[in-house]
Amino acid sequence: MSSDGFHVHGPHDHALEHASQGHANDGEHGGHGDAMVNQIAMFTAVLATVGAIFSYMGGLTQANSTIAKNDAAIQKTAASNQWNYYQAKSTKQALAEMARDLAPADKKEAYQAKVDRYEKEKADIKVKAEALEEKSHEFDEQSEADMHQHHRWAQATTVLQVAIALAAISLLTRKRWLEYAMFGTAGVGVLVGVAAVMHL
Repeated sequence: MSSDGFHVHGPHDHALEHASQGHANDGEHGGHGDAMVNQIAMFTAVLATVGAIFSYMGGLTQANSTIAKNDAAIQKTAASNQWNYYQAKSTKQALAEMARDLAPADKKEAYQAKVDRYEKEKADIKVKAEALEEKSHEFDEQSEADMHQHHRWAQATTVLQVAIALAAISLLTRKRWLEYAMFGTAGVGVLVGVAAVMHL
């Protein structure tokens, strides 16, 4: 780590140092080797930065998915409570209807009023229960969408890590085709990251 700068530690560090030291003692390869080392070192630093951003976004979407799943469970429990309340009102209504049918004529009107009241209360409870169920369904869908996006971010991060590993190997071996493979793999990782941004 330098005294006046910040160094990002990653899987390519030792390979970079080894390749740089090896080339410093080998004047035969002159500027081409230095240019390759500098190019890959800079590109790897960019990959490490982008990978860190992808990793953060992956963690964020996973947390959002968990929160949405918890909210769905809360709404589902509230809906269940409303349906239990609805069932209790149905039971009371059934009892009131039985009492109305068995009661003398002068009492029937009072029991009918209870039946009508329970019917209205049940309708209101049903509306609330259905709204809570719909909200729970929306949270479930949001959770699934966030988890899908999390998987995309995780895939993009993994591909970028592979690109960084290829960068380290290309520095050690000085193989140009490995450098091209590094660029290609990094491009795939960025494309997967774009897919994550677009919720694909």
